[in-house]
Amino acid sequence: MVYLKTEEEIELLRQANLLVGRTLAEIARMIRPGVTTNDINKLADTFIRDNGAVPTFKGVPSPYGEPFPASVCCSVNDQVVHGIPNDRPLEEGDIVSVDCGTLLNGFNGDSCYTFAVGNVSDAVKQLLKVTKESLYLGIKAALPGHHIGDIGFAVQNHCESHGYGVVRELVGHGIGREMHEDPMVPNYGKKGSGMKITDGLCIAIEPMITMGSRQIEIEADGWTIKTSDSLPSAHFEHTIAVHNGCPDIMSSFEEVEQIEGKLY
Repeated sequence: MVYLKTEEEIELLRQANLLVGRTLAEIARMIRPGVTTNDINKLADTFIRDNGAVPTFKGVPSPYGEPFPASVCCSVNDQVVHGIPNDRPLEEGDIVSVDCGTLLNGFNGDSCYTFAVGNVSDAVKQLLKVTKESLYLGIKAALPGHHIGDIGFAVQNHCESHGYGVVRELVGHGIGREMHEDPMVPNYGKKGSGMKITDGLCIAIEPMITMGSRQIEIEADGWTIKTSDSLPSAHFEHTIAVHNGCPDIMSSFEEVEQIEGKLY
């Protein structure tokens, strides 16, 4: 069941999502070779709690094994999503997707950014650029009267036109008092298909795009999803509200991009 949000609820969602953006900015300040994803996780956990919120990913149950043990997901290189933080130092040329969720005043924030570690190859930089572009094209399609399929079509068309794979098994979602609500928001689709979009709809749009095959597999930890061909994957996510006749981005990359620079 799709739960449309009121003006007050949208503003509460915005505060939770802005905190995610600020958390990602704190992470951006520490990304460099030698830092571990456990270092990233500890920083995020402390920052979120110090700001009166709860990291929502920690303890999420899995059908494949133990609950998720960390406060953020850190997916490195060929890992698509749900990477568990560890003590391996990041290396020059790596990429790391940090997916972050907060629960603040009863509402959820959710956003992801793929960071470059030092200098990355031109091929990887292009993957990041196109994936981020596809996120904004998907957001642009989220207009009242359009359909969920229009969002997926915009993402898919842009990424596949550059020769990239679009993961099918993992999708965006509605968001509100629960982190994952209806409707599902795939990164592929046909124009005019799916649920009609209306004011009050709050969703997380999150392209997960691969440099090669779109096929994925799950690692032995029961959480980490990686590409089957071991080629890199990028992941960018914003939470939006369809509000006053247009998509309103409630999370933010602004501070991250000021710190990281316009690399792509």
